[in-house]
Amino acid sequence: MADRHNRDIEREPAPLPEPLPVPTVDAHAHIEIVTNEAPDSDAVRKVLDDAKSVNVDRIVQVGYSAEQSQWCVDLANAYPGRVLAAVALHPNEAPIVDDLEADWAIIEKLAQDPRVRAIGETGLDYFRTPPELQKRQQESFKWHIDLAKRTNKALVIHDRDSHDDVLSVLQEVGAPEKTVFHCFSGDVEMAKTCIDRGYILSFAGTLTFKNAPALREAVKLVPHDQLLVETDSPFLAPTPHRGALNTPAQIANIVRAMAVERGEDVAELATALSKNAERIFGSFA
Repeated sequence: MADRHNRDIEREPAPLPEPLPVPTVDAHAHIEIVTNEAPDSDAVRKVLDDAKSVNVDRIVQVGYSAEQSQWCVDLANAYPGRVLAAVALHPNEAPIVDDLEADWAIIEKLAQDPRVRAIGETGLDYFRTPPELQKRQQESFKWHIDLAKRTNKALVIHDRDSHDDVLSVLQEVGAPEKTVFHCFSGDVEMAKTCIDRGYILSFAGTLTFKNAPALREAVKLVPHDQLLVETDSPFLAPTPHRGALNTPAQIANIVRAMAVERGEDVAELATALSKNAERIFGSFA
């Protein structure tokens, strides 16, 4: 399903990594952008099967628009035991949709599906959204926070160039019990703040980038029960495949990099990440 988010996808996929010793979870992926195919397509099945072949056997498929959130729900229902869904309007989407309240209504209805376990990705993004639209973006963020609390689902946050305001909004309106910072991009001080507030930090392939020493310092601080791993497929393929099309299979490379930084056994870390995902999002069965 092509739309304006489908940028930079005309790339070769990164090669499959060595399998992890135990199964684990990709906590954030956009498989519809990887494939640009229907949920029941052979292309989608191949992405899932490739991931499973390297012991990434469960995936959280994350929404960013009303239409694409429906795709997420359809995928999760097509693959019980393997896929759960999150639904939301992306912070770059919310300020520019034709009818924000109509799209909110669609998201709220989709959130009732039992395969939907999170509201996201929502949040703030001051990199792509100009100042004159940021108030509308903040309004949408607050609406999604309220929806997560009303439905007792996890909140998945997109935070780009907006750390202070994201933290401020969460303090102002009150964060849901399970609040996840997707593709964490803050520094050590922000990580400490998030940890102190009980938020969950999810790290992506950016952890492996040469220009991200702050992320490598931050990931060392996060307690096991506040840690997740994700690909954000099709973006942010980890080193040494940076620039390739990212897929959920690359979780194996990210977990290994994370284990090195934390000085932990790969199998033990992968198991902890798997347990966290099931505690935060619920059973995939």
